[in-house]
Amino acid sequence: MANTLLDVTRRVFRRGIDSLPASERDVVQRFLERGRISRDTTQAFLDERTFGQRVADRVASFGGSWTFIGLFATVLVSWVVLNSFVLARRGDAFDPYPYILLNLFLSMLAALQAPIIMMSQNRQAARDRLEATHDYEVNLKAELEILGLHEKLDQLREAQWRELVAMQQEQIRLLTQLLEARAPDVRSDAVSPPPAPAAPDEPSSGAPPPTA
Repeated sequence: MANTLLDVTRRVFRRGIDSLPASERDVVQRFLERGRISRDTTQAFLDERTFGQRVADRVASFGGSWTFIGLFATVLVSWVVLNSFVLARRGDAFDPYPYILLNLFLSMLAALQAPIIMMSQNRQAARDRLEATHDYEVNLKAELEILGLHEKLDQLREAQWRELVAMQQEQIRLLTQLLEARAPDVRSDAVSPPPAPAAPDEPSSGAPPPTA
């Protein structure tokens, strides 16, 4: 059966197994071994993260949440109110209008946050590629399994046709023998002469002869 499966893979890829990429070769190998190829790519991807990657994912997740937007808006409003109204009345405002120190902090925050978010987006893109590759491998193995089932069904159908033809030939042979066995009886019946007709009864001596 292994040779048949290999022939199926050659018909699918139009080339030999040795010339396939590593991922497709692994799919074919698992298919031949009847192994399982589906796996939890999300958990595997999360387990392979380093400390810096986990921090980048957390920062990106927090920076894209409503909690961060609410806290950031609160800090901005508090900074403006504190330096424009509360401390400005006493002349103690540490960052008066146009809030140069606030602009410096915002620029520093954006300069640090942007590459961290880009790191997380790159990891998300790598995760999407991993899931797409896994989906392709699962679909490829399912296609090979379906082709293998078609091969088995074709073999079973051909075997049934061969058995049916053999049974019909055996029936024809038996009918021929039966006809040959009955042929001599039919010929003997045709050659034998018909039986002679029975002779008429002779009249008795005392009876008068028939008149004309």
